[in-house]
Amino acid sequence: MNQPFDAAQDLADAPRTGERQRPKDAATLILTRSRRSRPEVLMGRRAPGHVFMASKWVFPGGRIERGDFSAAAASELPAGDLARLVREAPVRRARALALAAVRETFEETGLLLAEPAPPASVAGPWRAFRAEGALPDLAALSYVARAVTPPGRTRRFDARFFMAGAAALLRPEPTAGCGELDEIAWIPLDETTALDLPAITRFVLGEVRARLEEPNRPLPFVRMVRGSHRIDYDDQPA
Repeated sequence: MNQPFDAAQDLADAPRTGERQRPKDAATLILTRSRRSRPEVLMGRRAPGHVFMASKWVFPGGRIERGDFSAAAASELPAGDLARLVREAPVRRARALALAAVRETFEETGLLLAEPAPPASVAGPWRAFRAEGALPDLAALSYVARAVTPPGRTRRFDARFFMAGAAALLRPEPTAGCGELDEIAWIPLDETTALDLPAITRFVLGEVRARLEEPNRPLPFVRMVRGSHRIDYDDQPA
């Protein structure tokens, strides 16, 4: 079953300012685990001073960086997930999006979706990650959704959402991270509806619930076309 999307709330989350800008590539990681037979997701609350989505509960993630295009990894994306991504972007950019999701999650939460590796000294945004003695584990990722921020907003992103199980983490609990999120927690999936959520996050949480029972669901793409929100589903085999 396709998930409902609250278009009115989406416009309220990021009011129109009239600015003209192209969306920037970004990636998000949805980490899941089960506790006492209840599925949980890792979420963080954005600090109140943020220009974009202040005080909202979100998944960790952020913009792609130049260093993501050349970063080393312990494993590569599953073939089906890579195939879906390359329908939208060249292979090198598709891989960089997956790496951005892993890196941003580490920066914001301290969690490493990774395999142990000798510590390495590298330049750029992967310096702290590699110093931990880890290499990103892209094979643990599943590509589950895409969304583009509507035009005219203060920030615009072409965001890809990935899922991974907590069993692939090198350590199970988050730290304070870089401070972009002022609270980080594992939250039972059935309690997330009570949180202050952006419309797109609420929509993707519905996808998470469905995918835990139906992993091969069609992949949704949320965007605005001619002034109206639209959701297309990629139902081609992965």
